[in-house]
Amino acid sequence: MKVAVVGKGGVGKTFIAGALSRLIREGGYEVIAIDADPSMNLYLELGVKPEVFKKVIPLCENKALIKERTKVGGLDENYPVFNLNPYVADIVEGYAVETPEGIKLLILGTVTGAAKGCMCPANALLRALLRHVFRRVEATVIVDMEAGLEHLGRGTIEYVDVVLNILEPSIQSVETSLRIRSLVEELGVKKHLFIANKISNQEQEKFISDELSRHGFSLDLKIPYDERVRLSGLRPAGLTASLPPIELVAELKRRLYE
Repeated sequence: MKVAVVGKGGVGKTFIAGALSRLIREGGYEVIAIDADPSMNLYLELGVKPEVFKKVIPLCENKALIKERTKVGGLDENYPVFNLNPYVADIVEGYAVETPEGIKLLILGTVTGAAKGCMCPANALLRALLRHVFRRVEATVIVDMEAGLEHLGRGTIEYVDVVLNILEPSIQSVETSLRIRSLVEELGVKKHLFIANKISNQEQEKFISDELSRHGFSLDLKIPYDERVRLSGLRPAGLTASLPPIELVAELKRRLYE
């Protein structure tokens, strides 16, 4: 099972990616969690201690690895020649952080500066890695994608089994999710789910349902807002508590494996 969690910034993608990863791991599956969001907060949802995280170099910032794998060269440093298909098969085992529950966490980071969004050595490495993990690795893979649409435009999720499109009760979030849905369809992804997160009342749920319905879509799952989840940060004790948001993510897990 290969899962991409997408949506506008701030909708709760990281919470859902983290909770889903932990619940699937709890069921005995091998899980690789990939943090592709620039905020790089997935480690908190997976119980990794901050002091451990601080020692990790995000892959896009690991200049030695990028140079080794992409063989950066060329006569002009502003226009390097590099390998678009670098070797990445050993990166999960060599660079992942193992969480207390045995989840392998890869922290991608994001390409910054003038080369952001273009095809550069760092992006070549990250794209090759995602392609390898989606197509070759026999494990459940959960990717907390960067916010918005850019990653979809690059085609990095075309090999996933399901896209979880997270939205919250705001017109901006709904519009972003609808554009994501259109791109997901273009990429030919097998399954797509609209998931409303942080819902406080029936009016908010109705707003999202009505907006999706106007475009011919329906809401697949609603996850209520719960202050206890926000305050706990989903530390290890979070999964044992009978909290409605976690129970709904457990229901999501069951639906994915139907």
